[in-house]
Amino acid sequence: MPLVGDIQTVEFDRVNFSYNPDTPVLEDVNFKVRAGDVIAFVGSSGSGKTTLVNLIPRFYDPVSGLIKVNGVDVKDLTLESLRSKIGYVTQETILFNDSVRDNIAYGRDNATLEEIQEAAIHAQAHDFISELPNGYDTIIGEKGVMLSGGQRQRLSIARAILKNPPILILDEATSALDTESEREVQYAIEYLMQNKTVFVIAHRLSTIQNATRILVLDQGRIVQIGSSQELLEEEGPYRRLYDLQFSV
Repeated sequence: MPLVGDIQTVEFDRVNFSYNPDTPVLEDVNFKVRAGDVIAFVGSSGSGKTTLVNLIPRFYDPVSGLIKVNGVDVKDLTLESLRSKIGYVTQETILFNDSVRDNIAYGRDNATLEEIQEAAIHAQAHDFISELPNGYDTIIGEKGVMLSGGQRQRLSIARAILKNPPILILDEATSALDTESEREVQYAIEYLMQNKTVFVIAHRLSTIQNATRILVLDQGRIVQIGSSQELLEEEGPYRRLYDLQFSV
């Protein structure tokens, strides 16, 4: 069935996942997200964060358990309708050997130049695009090789702004950038996150202090759930990570 209407809830119900039967990656994952929540995932490399968010658009399916959107098992939804509701911004930007305009408008073939430019402005990208040899018609090369890392990321964010999906997945979107580029990209991300249900993976805890809830993963299991302040009041992995990053 197609997914229609507003997104009210996203729920993981006893979800288990593994790439091979002998090595569980996610075990008994349970949580429910409501519209407008910002949910952050924290944990060491290999704890299952990226795998978990990749289950939402059905890049993979659980071995057992259910993932439900508005109470409906995602397996009962058409892939097209599900993925049309999701924007994805990752550390590895997906760009094509095409014009800036077409890269931003990917998935929105009917977008006007004015709409593309407006998305670029909100993504902090319009100024550098205007300085390219042919502006929005500049061919950027395979994977955007003509652009810097920060510029590529801002094009990816402009694409997500133009799509304007109700669900947004951010997978370490600023981790590979220098400080100046990270600041510009963070401004763009903050605009992009407005009025969306957001799932965010971040190594830098400073970027998720205002998350509705933080889920701490360890070896594929959720071991802590709470706001940053709540988790700092507990003895546990989140507080240890926080102390490690913010100790002077």
